[in-house]
Amino acid sequence: MAIEETTRARKKPRTAISHAILLKAYQLMCTAKRMAETYDENRDICGKYVHSTSRGHEAIQLAAGFHLTAIDYASLYYRDESMLLGIGLQPYELMLQLMAKRDDPFSGGRTYYGHPSLKREGFPVIPHQSSATGMQAIPATGMAHGIAYLESQSLRKNDGALPVVLCSLGDGSVTEGEVAEAFQMAVLKKLPIIYLVQDNDWGISASGSEMRAMNAYEYAGGFKGMERMAVDGADFVDSYLGLEKAFAYVRDRKGPVLVHAKCPLLGHHTSGVRREWYRGDDIELHRKSDPLEKLKNYLLEQGETTDSLTALEQQAAEHVASDYQRALQAIDPDAADFNTHEFASTPITTEAGNRTPKGGEKVVMVDAALHAVDEILKKHPEALFYGQDVGRRLGGVFREAATLAQKYGDARVFNTPIQEAYIIGSTAGMSAVGAKPIVEIQFADYIWPGINQLVEELSKSCYLSHGKFPIQALIRVPIGAYGGGGPYHSGSVESALLTIRGIKVVYPSNAADMKGLLKASFYDPNPVVLLEHKGLYWSKVPGTGDAKTIEPDEEYIIPLGKAAIVQAAEQDKIEAGESCVIITYGMGIYWSKEASKAFEGRVEIMDLRTLNPVDWEAIISSVKLHGRALVLTEEPLLNSFAESLAGRISKECFQHLDAPVYTCGAANLPAVPLNVDLECMMLPNAEKVRDVVGELLGY
Repeated sequence: MAIEETTRARKKPRTAISHAILLKAYQLMCTAKRMAETYDENRDICGKYVHSTSRGHEAIQLAAGFHLTAIDYASLYYRDESMLLGIGLQPYELMLQLMAKRDDPFSGGRTYYGHPSLKREGFPVIPHQSSATGMQAIPATGMAHGIAYLESQSLRKNDGALPVVLCSLGDGSVTEGEVAEAFQMAVLKKLPIIYLVQDNDWGISASGSEMRAMNAYEYAGGFKGMERMAVDGADFVDSYLGLEKAFAYVRDRKGPVLVHAKCPLLGHHTSGVRREWYRGDDIELHRKSDPLEKLKNYLLEQGETTDSLTALEQQAAEHVASDYQRALQAIDPDAADFNTHEFASTPITTEAGNRTPKGGEKVVMVDAALHAVDEILKKHPEALFYGQDVGRRLGGVFREAATLAQKYGDARVFNTPIQEAYIIGSTAGMSAVGAKPIVEIQFADYIWPGINQLVEELSKSCYLSHGKFPIQALIRVPIGAYGGGGPYHSGSVESALLTIRGIKVVYPSNAADMKGLLKASFYDPNPVVLLEHKGLYWSKVPGTGDAKTIEPDEEYIIPLGKAAIVQAAEQDKIEAGESCVIITYGMGIYWSKEASKAFEGRVEIMDLRTLNPVDWEAIISSVKLHGRALVLTEEPLLNSFAESLAGRISKECFQHLDAPVYTCGAANLPAVPLNVDLECMMLPNAEKVRDVVGELLGY
């Protein structure tokens, strides 16, 4: 029978399943039911934090859990409690998370019940993910993409069976646009992934008919190459046999599969949104499809006795009761641990290599970046580079990837669809399977569709997995305005990025720094956004000639978080109290250099180079030295990073200041206008900076 046929079309007799598996499934269904009942019976304790249970979904979840092996990867959703039991986790472990205890094996008490982060010998890998209302489809597909890439390069050990990625989704979440991006890439690249969609016909209080024009099975038919199955998700036998076929199909590398499982919702949506508040007669209708009763009746038909099943129920109840009491007594997290694991430790802590090798030639910034990526790809076969238009035909709209696809092949350097969410979010999955992605967002103005993935999936992973799943991702973003780029190709977005904890933000201003910082960003085990000013790429903008430098050698690297003094003030001016420091980055360096010519010897220019983590020690040192500071940015000034930094300087260096901390930036407008004269009026320039510096020095 073709895989796309529904298993509902099968007629009895059904293929035999090991009796031991059937009994194990029954006992775990009893366990899951008793856990849900225990949580309801002890709402004063168990309702402290919001949770959801798997009641009604046990059959399909256990069937999936039984098919997952230690070589596989899974991306689960918040109702997948029974799947976790199916892979071998104990009620006690799940209860530790329910109560936010210290030894919660997933997050150390940091995240919700049913939000696993598992890296344990003998179990499938389950990376951290968000609350899984569709967003998890992209990182999960990134895992499958990473596996396919590593297999194409013979970089994964193949001891027989090949790994499968299971992405679990609620049917309501399939309406998310990011799910469509994941499906599109899965069929485009024939990725080894199963999308398991559990359909109970409810969102929170919205029914399926209110939320969708078709169910997930019907929707997936629009993605050419997506094989489809429909199973009775309340029937363990049907679910098990259907998933057996789906896993075999994907392990044979025939492409992605969507399995649509119809399930009843027997519990509450969550402990915070209870079924009796909005559901009427359909509760009784759903109860008629209780997976536990279906499996019990089937086992009785197969010769089991009521007594034997009652014994299994009793064992499950005793296990749950014992584990619940243990969990109650478990230790709470140490409050002093609250701020650990924002980032994983970086191996790059000192500057290394030769910045100005003898006989070295000068290069522009865009070529320094290209050469750095080339050297990384040559040295690290697990590294790959993708984004819009970076493939062999164009090599990037700025030629920043020119020749790379020709050198390393289309599996390593390739174009993506117009899918910023996938470009960013897939790096989480890539990282989890051991691939090392370098990706590009074509312009800073295009980053917004990917912000959800950057915030919810990448930035929180290390912290909420208690350090188990840092995400190594280098995200390149051309940024900034010059020469009539207009409102959709000229934006500066660093302040928005800097409100996201858990990511690093880097902003080089010259070719040597570009190469050293790009290398450090690649080797950093955390998500790094590398902002690359388009106006500095070729040093064609008047006054930016110094952005072109001698190219450092292949080993050159600059640790993130270290500022550089690109122009010092004269000592006599400092001692006379006649100097100031301009704290800036990117194009601000060149405006400052030009402006400072009017104040010979009186202006120090600090290039931050990394905006998070910022080199606060260097800032303090320079502010104390000069007593006057200007923070300069290309962004609109109001509520910007520059204003935030100025405020911090004002507070922490107040006693050392001889003048207010000045700021200079673009006009507070929503976009950069197209006309070059209008653009000039909006943006800072050397003349505007000169006027501000004059006022500061004359204060």
